[in-house]
Amino acid sequence: MDKLRSMETFIAVVESGSFTGAAARLEMSAVMVGKYVALLERNTRRQSLTDAGRVYFDEAKRVLEQVAIAESAVERLRAAPSGTLRVTAPTSFGGSAIAPLTASFLQRYPEVRIELDLTNRMVDLVEEGIDLAIRIGDIHNDDLVAKYLCPYRMVICAAPDYLARYGTPQTPADLVDHLCLSHSVWTARNEWRLAGVEGEVRWKRDAVLKCNDGYGLWMAARAGAGLLLQPEVLVAEDLESGRLVRVLEEYIPAPRPVHLLWRQDLRQLPKLTEFIAHILLRLGTL
Repeated sequence: MDKLRSMETFIAVVESGSFTGAAARLEMSAVMVGKYVALLERNTRRQSLTDAGRVYFDEAKRVLEQVAIAESAVERLRAAPSGTLRVTAPTSFGGSAIAPLTASFLQRYPEVRIELDLTNRMVDLVEEGIDLAIRIGDIHNDDLVAKYLCPYRMVICAAPDYLARYGTPQTPADLVDHLCLSHSVWTARNEWRLAGVEGEVRWKRDAVLKCNDGYGLWMAARAGAGLLLQPEVLVAEDLESGRLVRVLEEYIPAPRPVHLLWRQDLRQLPKLTEFIAHILLRLGTL
């Protein structure tokens, strides 16, 4: 069996605490994991390292780190970017803004493969082997390189049909007479906090529709279900076409910053530097 793969598997078993966990992490069967690993003592309740296993674990990690450094050095010498680029981004912003950019990037650099993970959880770049993260909000991590990308603006909008039936709200006080659509995760965390009003005005708790997915709320708003608070980038085409109409523009929440984050040791990889430049060129003027 491949020696480096054996080391990688052994480390995964130790760090995840089980063959099953390592199998999920490495995308292989638990049986295959067992074939790769021979230095673990197993019983029904736990797995523990032998003395030899502890030494092997430490040395194996050093070996794999050196291999990664060597591979990075070789890649930096290549004229054109190549290899797999792993990127994570928030679900709505990633799907509407980052995913479309991968098409033009891959056309330009056909030797690159991109794995795009859209999730709203806080991904650990080091533990999960992520090359680039797009995050919304202030950054409090000195271990990563951070590059400001653009503001994350919100918009309150509704379909013309809805506004024809219920009227156009002029101030947050008018929301009491309107049907409101709420994101169930946002509502649990910070609701709608509208700017420009003393003490802030929170979005109605008795929303007619709550959904844990921004796309679902967007489609409901287009169908005339009610007022919607969404990232501007997600509904930009509908606003331009008139399928959705802006309201309460003076009271929208303040925009939050969007940053690109990557690990210090990856800053010179061609696939990463070119993808960062690609994103900055197209989204940096938003």
